[in-house]
Amino acid sequence: MPKFVHLHTHSHYSLLDGLAKIDDLVNHAKELGMGALAITDHGNLYGAVEFYKKAKSAGIKPIIGLEAYIASPDPKNKYFHLILLCKNETGWKNLLKLVTHSHLQGFYYKPQIDKETLKKHSAGLVALSGCISGEISRLLLTGKISEAEKTALEYSKIFGPGNFFIEIGYHPGIKEVKKVWDLLIQLSKKTGIPLVATQDIHYLKPEDADYHDIFLAIQTGNKVTDTDRLTLKSDDFSMKSPEEMAEIFKDLPEAIENTARISDQCNLELNLKQVLLPKFFTPDNEPPMVYLKNLVGQRISRRFPNVTPEIQERLDYELGVIEKTGFADYFLIVQDFINWAKERQIVIGPGRGSAAGSLVAYILGITEIDSLKYNLLFERFLNPERVQMPDIDVDITDRRRDEVFGYLKEKYGENRVANIITFGTMAARLAVRDVGRALGVNLSLCDQVAKLIPFNKTIEDALKINPELIQLYETNKDAKKILDSARHFEGVVRHASVHACGTVIAANELTEYLPLQRAKNVIITQFDMHSVEDLGLLKIDLLGLKNLTIIEDTIRLVKERNDIAIDIANLPLNDSKVYELLRTGETTGVFQLESSGMRRYLKELRPTELEDIIAMISLYRPGPMELIPQYIKRKFGK
Repeated sequence: MPKFVHLHTHSHYSLLDGLAKIDDLVNHAKELGMGALAITDHGNLYGAVEFYKKAKSAGIKPIIGLEAYIASPDPKNKYFHLILLCKNETGWKNLLKLVTHSHLQGFYYKPQIDKETLKKHSAGLVALSGCISGEISRLLLTGKISEAEKTALEYSKIFGPGNFFIEIGYHPGIKEVKKVWDLLIQLSKKTGIPLVATQDIHYLKPEDADYHDIFLAIQTGNKVTDTDRLTLKSDDFSMKSPEEMAEIFKDLPEAIENTARISDQCNLELNLKQVLLPKFFTPDNEPPMVYLKNLVGQRISRRFPNVTPEIQERLDYELGVIEKTGFADYFLIVQDFINWAKERQIVIGPGRGSAAGSLVAYILGITEIDSLKYNLLFERFLNPERVQMPDIDVDITDRRRDEVFGYLKEKYGENRVANIITFGTMAARLAVRDVGRALGVNLSLCDQVAKLIPFNKTIEDALKINPELIQLYETNKDAKKILDSARHFEGVVRHASVHACGTVIAANELTEYLPLQRAKNVIITQFDMHSVEDLGLLKIDLLGLKNLTIIEDTIRLVKERNDIAIDIANLPLNDSKVYELLRTGETTGVFQLESSGMRRYLKELRPTELEDIIAMISLYRPGPMELIPQYIKRKFGK
């Protein structure tokens, strides 16, 4: 029996109508004994890197592609579908450019690609003519046989010999598919363009069809009882086994064999172990490491008037690790924009996370925390045994974050700096309410069910620990239907938006590494922060904080009204009046100390020094939180 490979697969990153998550697609393909699988989401590459990593890990060959929207010259047809698959790195680079172009220049109802642009970036790609919404199928359906033949030959010329296939899918529940089936076979014979068998996958298993229908109703704001809505219930759009596909296409064995031929051509390898740091422009092209050491030498007296052997030893060690790991440019880039901001009185946070363990960061002005004084470990930030991109989170007054972002774009280039995308997924409570609305169930029941699911718990977990929810599930058929359906939607991507702080800076044009799109009038990546890091690109978190804006306003007002200049970086940390205030629990507006639980514990702890606050913030999180009463007792010797 010939090998079969699925080449037309929609994951949940096909935001309107894909239900299957990447993990589930990969695992099911493995269960079915498949050696390769393609991902072809609608008009985007959102899941490409995630899919590539997970398929490789599962021992399945990943084929990266998408279902593109091809612009139509006929206003009656807004666009046509076309499957594009990467053969190699050239194809990958071209796909990045095509997708970016479709979103930034070709967006009209959908992110569209015109044929002229397609011709410029067709190298390294394999194309399939698409489903019933493909241009060739549309022409055949309207009786334009000679025009369909001409169009097929045009696509064949665009992609070159052996790189264009006439796609034929078996969906007999759709009358147009039945009508066009024989016509596609005849067209293949007449033009010599080979057929390829596909199954248009939108969910995992046949039994998921009802859940997918509810999902479509949710996404389009309809009820399942509405008759004039988008639905795919007329046919099966699950992932079929190779045996099922071979049986369906037993009269067209070459269409099955061609899936394997295409798979053999597609051998894209993504380098996920490289570091792609942009270069910092040093004066007179001085080597970055030399310039970094000189900068540290110039600024050390601001922090340490007397450089002790302990300070020098730590400094030499850190600089040695930075040199060994090749991250001098990283430190130079971060210190540059932070100091630029500080010179313009833009309030920057003192530093948090593992970066606080770096003495070099403290001397350069990146952080305001003496790592030696607080015995912080540099290895948590940068470890020579495990070389990975350092990660410095930068907090900025939210009112002026855009100024810093603008400086980065001006310094490194408009086309090398962008915001990072983030994906909103359906959480348990939201899924329950959405499913209830789509099913037309009484909203009070939906609300009752949703409230019985604890925050940050899955439906599965809630059905194990909440007796009231278990009883409702077992006795109320509507509640059972809601929960069974909602389980399938947890974690499914619902929408894309701009990440609150993620920023990427590249050494060259971003489209050399990833696709871009527009959101809220800004340019963002199509890859999330994890995929950006996997590709080795520099990701910096620029988080706009309202607390810092309040501090900035306070400093300004004190200066205006009392002519007192406050240097926030040098405030005394032993001011007794501050601790008096903290002991009262009156900490509304104090970052990380303003929740009701934290305020209660502060009153019990009665803090007298900074270390008390450090301990409380460290303990106030799931897990260690239960130790807080014991810690407070220990403080008072009980």
